[in-house]
Amino acid sequence: MILESGAETPLPWRRGAWPRWAPQVLALWGVVYALAEIVLAATDITVAWSPHLTFTPASHLALAALALVAATAGRAAARPLTRRGRFLVAAALLITGPVFVMCMAQLPAYVVTLIAGDGVDSATGLLHILMNTIGVVPLVLVATALQRTWRGRCPRCGERHSSGRDDSFGYPGYDGPMTRPEPSIASKRSRTTAYLLMAGLLPWAGAKTIWTLGGSALGVTADAWRRAAEGDSTGVTRALASVGIDVTVAASGLAVFLMLGLLHPWGQVFPRWTLFLAGRRVPRMLPLLPAYMCAVGLPIYGVVLLVMAPLDAIGVLTPPKVTPPFTSQSGLLWMVAFGGSAFLGLGLSLVVAARSYAARTRPTCASTQSPHKEPSRAGAAR
Repeated sequence: MILESGAETPLPWRRGAWPRWAPQVLALWGVVYALAEIVLAATDITVAWSPHLTFTPASHLALAALALVAATAGRAAARPLTRRGRFLVAAALLITGPVFVMCMAQLPAYVVTLIAGDGVDSATGLLHILMNTIGVVPLVLVATALQRTWRGRCPRCGERHSSGRDDSFGYPGYDGPMTRPEPSIASKRSRTTAYLLMAGLLPWAGAKTIWTLGGSALGVTADAWRRAAEGDSTGVTRALASVGIDVTVAASGLAVFLMLGLLHPWGQVFPRWTLFLAGRRVPRMLPLLPAYMCAVGLPIYGVVLLVMAPLDAIGVLTPPKVTPPFTSQSGLLWMVAFGGSAFLGLGLSLVVAARSYAARTRPTCASTQSPHKEPSRAGAAR
């Protein structure tokens, strides 16, 4: 297709033109996902959401219906909409988005077990989580683009263009070149908040560190902890346990490293110790994607554990069975509470760091009103 001016229309998959293809991808995913859920509902295939919960045929059909709603919203999102149409599309995205996000909440747990070499508890469960993850990406992109467009801003960069706007994704100028901000450190408020939230790791990691160093905590000895870790696992987990290292503590260390990269300039430009990558710009989504994925499931899991621990202690819920290496109910419940604090703090710290990183690294279209524009209110405090 040729425009009246003779310029070639940018290809839909051209870099930076994601507001053009995101609605189409969402619509296509919704149809394929709905068909897959219908097949799962009609068969005896077991799909696990967690080690103790599986999807029922009714839940598969409900997810299929929601996927078709999301697909319809994606088809409508790229077209000029009336006030009522905007409300319906926004409602569809608000209803379907949290559901599919919850369906992918177990992704970090699968990643940790795969890295540790412990295998996969449910292959169909992992595939189902990946299906939901694939759909969440265009769903979030469409919701972001719509919000920006309806506020009179460019759907791609979120700023106002001097050429004006219309009521669809056809905002003038967003297929052009983009300018990227210089590397910067997060604001003091963001860093302080992230560090304080990360402190929730200390009780949980402290207990495991005591066991690593040969001490006893919560009624558990170092030998009992090591035997339990070696006996219930394989691969990397067992190898680390044999030398006194817990794989979950190692994984949390990687999460802390990710958080620091999101807050400091070396997370935007590869530092010198990365050898041949030194000095190159870090792809923006390289740290953001794992941060967002961890931020989905970890806080939810942390809240569940923090609620369960006191309810188990006072007898509202049935307390978990005491199994080795734990020797008492109180010690087990304290560790459950410590785990909730760790997961909640780690997840929320990644949320704070990722929001700061996203605001500080967001590129803007070269056709904005001023190449030296002031930061938006949302990004100024990051």
